[in-house]
Amino acid sequence: MATELRKKSAELPRLLIVDDDPGQRSLLDSFLRGQGFGTVVVDSGEKALETLRAGKFDMMISDVRMPGLTGLETLRLARQEHATLPVLLVTAFTDVRDAVAAMRDGAVNYLSKPIDLDELLASVRQATGIAPAAPRQDPEKPLPDHAVARSPLMQAVFRDASLIAPSETRVLITGESGVGKEILADVIHAWSLRAAGPLIKVNCAAIPETLLESELFGHEKGAFTGAAAQRIGRFEEADGGTIFLDEIAEMSPALQAKLLRVTQGGKFQRIGSNREVKANARILAASNRVLEDEVKAGRFREDLFYRLNVVELHIPPLRERREDILPLAAKFIEEIAKGRARFSETVATCLENYSWPGNVRELRNVMERAVLLSRSELILPDHLPTRVRAAGGTANPAETGEMERLDEIERQAIVQALRQHKSNRTETARALGISRRTLIYKLQKMRVAGHHVE
Repeated sequence: MATELRKKSAELPRLLIVDDDPGQRSLLDSFLRGQGFGTVVVDSGEKALETLRAGKFDMMISDVRMPGLTGLETLRLARQEHATLPVLLVTAFTDVRDAVAAMRDGAVNYLSKPIDLDELLASVRQATGIAPAAPRQDPEKPLPDHAVARSPLMQAVFRDASLIAPSETRVLITGESGVGKEILADVIHAWSLRAAGPLIKVNCAAIPETLLESELFGHEKGAFTGAAAQRIGRFEEADGGTIFLDEIAEMSPALQAKLLRVTQGGKFQRIGSNREVKANARILAASNRVLEDEVKAGRFREDLFYRLNVVELHIPPLRERREDILPLAAKFIEEIAKGRARFSETVATCLENYSWPGNVRELRNVMERAVLLSRSELILPDHLPTRVRAAGGTANPAETGEMERLDEIERQAIVQALRQHKSNRTETARALGISRRTLIYKLQKMRVAGHHVE
């Protein structure tokens, strides 16, 4: 492995990307090209070996589980002809034995899906020892009027969204109820190459289980009692665009199996029909549950989880991005009162100090109530619910200091574990007894706070 970056001005560093999943290939391709690398993509280990024989590459990035030659088999065969080629393996199925075998056979690293783009870029740059061309500097994309990102944490979420939006990859949006997952889906679609196509939204929790299949895939006339005419499903409506499946964990196991087939080839059958229909729709999914826990409990299919979770974007709760509270409150007042209301400084203090367990949705409801109760253009503490008004007092300095000490202890533990496991985030998370998603989120918060963690 190279120990220092060497410049190569004559041509772009060339990366061979091997993955049978079109969404994953699209993500790696668009992201790494945007970072100044040249890329070639293939969908199998067999094609990867042919491509390696036909041209020179600085690195190969391969999925592990593929039809035909697996990533491990491709790695071993590639090593026979290209002994010094750096190979990075990526998989959704974290298997320690596979990881050990991969490193023994010469893989420079082993990353788990969902891909952490920062970790991917660091691994590629370290393995190739090549300084790529300067990353493409696209104009900063303006946020839609209904989106607010004043806090560094939300700015980081939208930065990641801007990186993955141009790809065709599937995205899992996670976060507590009411944090704004639907708004993030709106933004991803608006920034994607499918922006001119439809954005179809389905709340899986709001539709009875007996009707959800018809809602998604449609039905033929006479397929069941009450089916008086053929109905086109939401996937067909989303053809050429994006479909957003909210509260995906509420879907029944039988319907999960049918959705899995759609993610694999875009094919499905309307209820009452034997004819296959194909729709080209990008899937964005969202859940306020921790899907890893749902998988362990047997309530959510593991294979579907990995198909949907190519990239995960986690939206922090409102209590952890307090810089967004007042801008959001002002935006809601603007919408509700048509610009004819404002809140006092005391109200601002109450809003900033309240914990907002219902997140952005609760904030909007509170502001709507305040506007309705206010008899003038000025919103006062009396117009707020008692629970919010009670938060207007100042924080206890002793409690604040204790929280800061606990945060520092946690930060030191994370940094030490990262060093022990050579910045491998999967192994670090396992050693700390937390999920990989939780670790990535904590690292993001530490960077925002100005701490160097890797």
